[in-house]
Amino acid sequence: MSGRALFDHMAEGAAHVCRAWLVVRRDGMAFGFTDHDRTLRFGGWTFRPDSGLTARALSTGTGLDVDNSEALGLLQSDVIAEQDIVAGRFDAAEVTQWLVRWDDVSARQIRFRGTIGEITREAGQFRAELRGLAEGLNRPTGRSYLRQCSAVLGDAACKVNLDAAGLRRTAEVVSQSERRVIELDVGDVAEGFFAQGVLEVLDGPAAGLSGAVKAHTRAGGRHRFVLWESLRAKLRAGDRVRVTAGCDKRAETCRLKFSNMINFQGFPFIPGDDWLVSVPRTEANMDGGSLFR
Repeated sequence: MSGRALFDHMAEGAAHVCRAWLVVRRDGMAFGFTDHDRTLRFGGWTFRPDSGLTARALSTGTGLDVDNSEALGLLQSDVIAEQDIVAGRFDAAEVTQWLVRWDDVSARQIRFRGTIGEITREAGQFRAELRGLAEGLNRPTGRSYLRQCSAVLGDAACKVNLDAAGLRRTAEVVSQSERRVIELDVGDVAEGFFAQGVLEVLDGPAAGLSGAVKAHTRAGGRHRFVLWESLRAKLRAGDRVRVTAGCDKRAETCRLKFSNMINFQGFPFIPGDDWLVSVPRTEANMDGGSLFR
């Protein structure tokens, strides 16, 4: 990639430049667009000219200010489909924009890199917020000291091997109603075992989507899963899903259900708010409990 060649070309007063965008979704699907009138290819990617995608001028600085922008494009079934936006497949997708010389694509320079934020749809078009890399600096960091565990079941802090411990099951969908009530046959598992767990869709129209399990009940040989939110895409009977056991973050659950107390990331004996307002008394033991007992 030669940014110098591009700058030398522009210094001559020539105008053989255009913009190109690459959008990479979290599932690995990539889409290339350009505002030039012909297809461009570089870096192993193809950038299509017929997407109707446009973007506002980018404002960049040398400080830590957030460089955000906006993109506008057409909803097309073979490029960016409305059902994929509704399903959330473009949420937080990575975006890279180049300024490129269209008659010599080796002369190009990255002008923006970030992610897609909020997307709205209207009159056959979509409008996407582009968030610069500095957007991540707005996120709070640091550890919270809570009685409950701060780790996610199976992550590096938790260290539970979900597959080895038999905490995951793959099953076929029996039925679905209201898009968040799903019946599965996951075998002989206790009721509530998957409550507060995760359901991931492995194939079908909703492949790649996932949802948090609110409730897990049994009715005969079938298991009924209720999600906190709908999957935003319909499941078909026979589609395969994978469900992961739920964890309510309590120390008791970590010890009894997962035998993983050594890696518990919470503070179960931290004093509560009542302890902070306790006052000396001679007639009772001030143990942090209620003052009115």
